[in-house]
Amino acid sequence: MREGEYVDLLINEYEAVLGEKSLRDSADENDVSTILEKLSVSADWSTSGARELLKLADKYGAFMLRNALAIAVVLGKEDGSEGF
Repeated sequence: MREGEYVDLLINEYEAVLGEKSLRDSADENDVSTILEKLSVSADWSTSGARELLKLADKYGAFMLRNALAIAVVLGKEDGSEGF
């Protein structure tokens, strides 16, 4: 399976886990604690791993992370220096 196919599968998985309207708080912002809980329970991430993923998504967004993914794949970097 190619990396793009893995990404498509992951998007579908995370849409199922995080695609609920209940992940918004009263100000229609992302409810971080609920997202972290769902990533920890439903997606088997540790709390620190889930927090790091959410931080990366918030800080860099899909455009930058898509490019970083493409570079990591080309350079053969399956696991990064942070140990996740």
